[in-house]
Order: sequence, then structure tokens, then C-alpha cells
Amino acid sequence: MSRMGKHRRPGPPNQPSRAVPRIDPDDPLSAFTKRRRPVLDIYRRRRPLHGGPGHARPEEPRVLEEWDGFTYVPAGTAPDMATAQRWADERRPAGSP
Repeated sequence: MSRMGKHRRPGPPNQPSRAVPRIDPDDPLSAFTKRRRPVLDIYRRRRPLHGGPGHARPEEPRVLEEWDGFTYVPAGTAPDMATAQRWADERRPAGSP
């Protein structure tokens, strides 16, 4: 007989999850700020222009998207995966969320 255990995240039990930003109890706007952050703090992302997995067909064009504080918006295109990766890895511009 197998027993189902409690659902929990994988990894060491003594470390907080990195997937969900913490809320500061002393900041009255921290819950709002948390909702305004992009998923897993990814401010720039690149996706294949014609869909499919991001690692397949590295020679095909990519759509570049930036986080605007609410959703990802198109920022341009790149001719291939290497160019798109360099763009996504650039530092965020000053003053961005």
C-alpha cells in the first residue's frame, strides 16, 4: 500500500522557493509590486517566430518581447537564436521595472 505525501516543492526544505518573490510585511505596496514583476524575473524573452520549442531550429527568426510592467510586448525580431539570446541577456535599461 502506497501513501500519498503532502505536495511540496522539490529541493532542500531549508531554502525558500525562488519561483515566487517574497512579500515584505512592512511595505504596504509589496503585494502590488509582486504582481507587477514578470514571471521568474525574466524582463526580456525571445520566442520562435513560427511557434514550436525555443531550442529547435536555431537558424530561424525569433520574436523579441519585453516586460512593460503588466505583460510582455513585442520589441522587435532577430534573424536567429544567437542574436536573440544576446539581446535577451543584455542588461535592463535604467528606469525599467
